[in-house]
Amino acid sequence: MNKLIKLIVAATLSTSAMYFAGCATLSPSAKSSITQEPFGRIADGHPVEIYTLRNSQGAKARIMTYGGIVQSLSVPDKNGKFADVVLGYNQLQGYLDKNPYFGALIGRYGNRIAGGKFTLAGRTYTLATNNGPNSLHGGRVGFDKVVWTVEAAKVGKHGPELELAYLSKAGEEGFPGNLKVQAKYVLTDRNELKLEFTATTDQATVINLTHHSYFNLAGQGSGDILGQIVTINADRTTPVGMDKITTGEFADVAGTPFDFRQPTVIGARINDPDPALQQARGYDQNWVINKPLGRFGLMARVVEPSSGRVLEVWSDEPGLQFYTGNFLNGTIKGKGGVVYEQRAGFCLEPQHYPDSPNKPNFPSVVLQPGQTFRSTIVYKLGVQSLHGQSK
Repeated sequence: MNKLIKLIVAATLSTSAMYFAGCATLSPSAKSSITQEPFGRIADGHPVEIYTLRNSQGAKARIMTYGGIVQSLSVPDKNGKFADVVLGYNQLQGYLDKNPYFGALIGRYGNRIAGGKFTLAGRTYTLATNNGPNSLHGGRVGFDKVVWTVEAAKVGKHGPELELAYLSKAGEEGFPGNLKVQAKYVLTDRNELKLEFTATTDQATVINLTHHSYFNLAGQGSGDILGQIVTINADRTTPVGMDKITTGEFADVAGTPFDFRQPTVIGARINDPDPALQQARGYDQNWVINKPLGRFGLMARVVEPSSGRVLEVWSDEPGLQFYTGNFLNGTIKGKGGVVYEQRAGFCLEPQHYPDSPNKPNFPSVVLQPGQTFRSTIVYKLGVQSLHGQSK
């Protein structure tokens, strides 16, 4: 670890409590609100809308009906200065042309399914493949590339709410069953972006829903995220082979570049000569979170030292994919015309383990008729006090 990284870590650890302020102590700047406006049309002419959720603290999230995409998320730093902390585009066309899942809802199955095949109740299903021989994030046209229906848009007791729905028909991308999905966003007055999924099916199927925002807590377009400091509540990962598919084993993080049990600068070990890091050009791994299966709890925490912004990720999912924007390569111009270079943002995606349909030792991702799939993801945004006082 070089001298600069040591200094950053030392500065972070010196505020050992790292108080997380949900900004509830800030003076309200306005009443909570939700507004809607047109945001263009997809190729077949179907209109897309964008909804702006504002809470009483001045935070703002813009979410579109195309892909359920979080187009922007504006929150304050330690001095009360607001910045948009997610990568993306100003116009819909960017998301249609070249979108590495910026801000999107992911389904039916987040992450990879090996060979684009799985067997359920004695029948083998062949999926659309879009990642070499594998199915990734639902296939060629996953939930990130469809227009969702708005079922509700209102200010609730916890803040503005947007509820989206989508019917994924049997056979879509090769998956069985008509799957009815609802995704409810709430921007709370504590600057939490909460996402609640529910789903039902009329035939046994597999499901793994998640969210794919690229975060940069210094503000989108402000450079790379290598100096931001990550803690992941996990003793193990599910390692992958050279085909990027999980082996079905569990690996201890102790003594490896994947040990984030203590606050660690992202760039400290990202270029280590570890085969998985080299293959992925950085972090792109699933961590096994230290909590009972199905229990809602803290997964990860990220601190941006300069701005003081803090992000905590909470969920009832068993795993967390941490991806460091390794394949951003300077060919994408994002919001404000900013070029997104490699590692311009990171993703923290609560999920079931990758390739679970083909790994019987992993927690089941099967949804049966009569059951309701439920999953909650909360991104808590706040600021870190430099003197042990909440702000």
